[in-house]
Parts: sequence; structure tokens; C-alpha cells
Amino acid sequence: MERTSVIAPLQYIAARGAVAEFVASQAGGAAATHPGEYNIVDVEIANGRGQNFSIDREGFQLVAQPSAVSDFYDDLLISDIYEAEVKALIKSVTGADQVHIFDHTRRAATDSLRKAVKSREPASVIHNDYTDFSAIQRLRDLLPDQAEDRLQKRFAIVNVWRSIHGTVETFPMAFCDSTSVVIDDLVAVKRLSNDRIGEIQYALHNPNHRWFYFPAMKMDEAALIKTYDSATDGRARFTIHSAFDDPSAAADAAPRQSIETRCFVFF
Repeated sequence: MERTSVIAPLQYIAARGAVAEFVASQAGGAAATHPGEYNIVDVEIANGRGQNFSIDREGFQLVAQPSAVSDFYDDLLISDIYEAEVKALIKSVTGADQVHIFDHTRRAATDSLRKAVKSREPASVIHNDYTDFSAIQRLRDLLPDQAEDRLQKRFAIVNVWRSIHGTVETFPMAFCDSTSVVIDDLVAVKRLSNDRIGEIQYALHNPNHRWFYFPAMKMDEAALIKTYDSATDGRARFTIHSAFDDPSAAADAAPRQSIETRCFVFF
């Protein structure tokens, strides 16, 4: 029988004003660290399969997305085939006029595999990738000639997350229903990497948070995660999420391998 939910520990920031930062990992190199004060909470993470989620309402959704890519570690196949698939998918789901892909991040769930395939590790702290400040700054940094014109209209950042090697058996993604999150739950913290200082959001624990995951995601499925939306009309703007150690995973389960593709979405 398929589980209706699992109980797993998730890592919240301890308090507003608590010391915390995120030091990004390097593909195949040092793992990410997030020094600071945290609150580890056992939360119920419900099976989201069969439910009708929307990135404009809950902030995330599961979609069918078969791919013609035969090897997701081949950068040429990613640029020649996968990017067109992702753009078509996001336009179909959101009605966007244009999609600009600016990042692909591969992740692997064991240190040995991560080093072998030069991936990063699953993100194990509750976070959202952007704040109001850092989303706009990222647009200005990456598309300086277009940014000011684009900022006159609605734009969003959407991540497309999928397995790149079989079924996801370990460290699946948990997504928090954005309708259960209030703005005071979100805390801006520094994101430090080799080339820049950014800003992401951590989350304070709120017992009203409703968490979901999609067990056993296949390679022909993808999760869409809205990490920023400039619109302030009541739709989801930020989506907190985290990988988690699934207590129902078999001891010999294959380590998760995934790719997330970050996209500017213009309307």
C-alpha cells in the first residue's frame, strides 16, 4: 500500500535575527555548509500524488515531462535538446511569453557519487532560492541589457526539478504549500559562493505549514517550483522546499541523482 505520509526531520532557522548563512557547494568539491542556529522539527510530509497543485496557488506542481535526452550528464544534450523541452513546458504551464534558462544544477545523494559525477549534494535546509532583492539583482546581473525593461512587467523564476537516473528512492524533495506560509515565516539570509554574495530565504517553524512530496518520482516526471514572482496579486510568490531523508527508503536504495533548471519567466 502506498504511504499517505511520512514523518521526517526538517531544518528551520531558529529565530528571526538568529545567526545563519548559506555557503554554496562546488560541483564535485566541498559540500554546502549553513552555519547558524537552527530548529530541527519532525514534520508530517504528505503524499501529494493525485492532488491538483498549481505553481500559482501552492507554488509547486508535478507534471508529466518525458525527455529525449539520453544522458543528463552530457552538457551538449542539455543545451541542444533539454533546454527547448523546458522552455516549451514552462510556456505551456504558465502562459509566459518568453523563458530564459540561466542555470542547471545536478545533485547526487552520496559523497562518493557526487565527487565521481561532479555534482552537488541535496539541499538539506528549508529554503527558497530568492528574495525580492536577490531575484531582481540576478536578473540585472545576467540580462543587464534587458533588465530594466523586463522589470516594467511581471516576471518570475521557476525551477524545473527531475530525476536523471531512475526512480527517486532517497532524499526526495519536500514542498511547502505556499498558502500555509505567511510572509513573517520567511527570513532573508546571505548566500555565499566563490563568485558572488547573494540572498536566499530560510523559514521559521509554523505549525500551520503543510508539507508534501511526490514519492518515487520517475524520469518522465518533473516538479515545477516557483521561487520568485514579482506579482503581488495574491498568487504564490515564494516556495520553501528542502530535500529530506525519507524514513521509508530501503537500506539498499539507489542514491538520488537529479537536475534542477532555473529559468527567468517573462509575461
